[in-house]
Amino acid sequence: MKSKKVKIRTRLLKAFTAVLFFSFSLTGVVSNITIRFFSPNIQSTYIDGAGVILIILMSIIFLVTVVVTYFLSNSLTRPIEKLGQFAQGIGRGNFTPNDFQFREVELEELNMAINKSVKQLGEYDSEQKVFFQNASHELRTPLMSIQCYAEGISFGIMEPKSASETILQETHNLTDLVTDLLYISKIDSITTAYQTEEVDLITLIQDSITKQEPIATKEQIRFTFDFTTPHIYYNCIIELLARAVDNLISNALRYAASNVVISCHQKANHIEICVSDDGIGIDHDLLPHVFERFTKGAGGNHGIGLSIVKTIVEQRGGQITAHNRNSGGALFQIILPI
Repeated sequence: MKSKKVKIRTRLLKAFTAVLFFSFSLTGVVSNITIRFFSPNIQSTYIDGAGVILIILMSIIFLVTVVVTYFLSNSLTRPIEKLGQFAQGIGRGNFTPNDFQFREVELEELNMAINKSVKQLGEYDSEQKVFFQNASHELRTPLMSIQCYAEGISFGIMEPKSASETILQETHNLTDLVTDLLYISKIDSITTAYQTEEVDLITLIQDSITKQEPIATKEQIRFTFDFTTPHIYYNCIIELLARAVDNLISNALRYAASNVVISCHQKANHIEICVSDDGIGIDHDLLPHVFERFTKGAGGNHGIGLSIVKTIVEQRGGQITAHNRNSGGALFQIILPI
């Protein structure tokens, strides 16, 4: 059975009224008994008069206290009602922080926390809108290409074999894009489905290289390793960190001229993983935005891979940076706290 809801103002008034009534009643009884017991020679007329005066004073004090309690309760409940209305506005999609000022420290701290959350929700909402717009654009491009070539085959204006190869390639690109989008949704969601485990980072990197060795061989690119120890153990979500390493190495292979260098070192309080290539490097204007979603360099695929790496690394409390090497090519550095 649900309990009956009561406003704070009403509860405060009831509580103060009950306390005052009990206190005054007890005071009146004790005063009357004291006067009669300790002052037997005083005439009853004076005692009765004193009792009447005491009752009047108690009544006045009682009324004044009730009025003061009412205004105090209003001063407490009014800010709470304002915050409640503001919270309802957030539910309707209004993510503009308020400019409320409260005298009470607790209410001011609560309002600051709500404003901080509103700001974060607004930023997340904007990012999601941009994300869906970009995702729609990226999905539309291969779909239009597939439709165009399929219609070409249907009307007999395109050579079937060549058109089919293009359709297969665009289908492959579309599949990769959908996979990346689903992966972003997975790692962005707040969930405890993943369990951390200890993994040997050297083995994890070598496994990633093995998977991408055929691409490197085809492009005539060699791998160079820089490992100071045969094993570096780290507690993490293995699937996610492996995906981050895969994406970094895949990105390096896409832009390398002939060599990709991979290093992994354990420092005093962190682990450092670096992946570099000897390509043309990152365009100066693109460098500050290289980890943003759908940011693509020349020859880029969908512009999602590096943003996935950044999200995974930051979820582990680490950081990732990108630089252009003095000798040419790009360098990506991951710092993972121990």
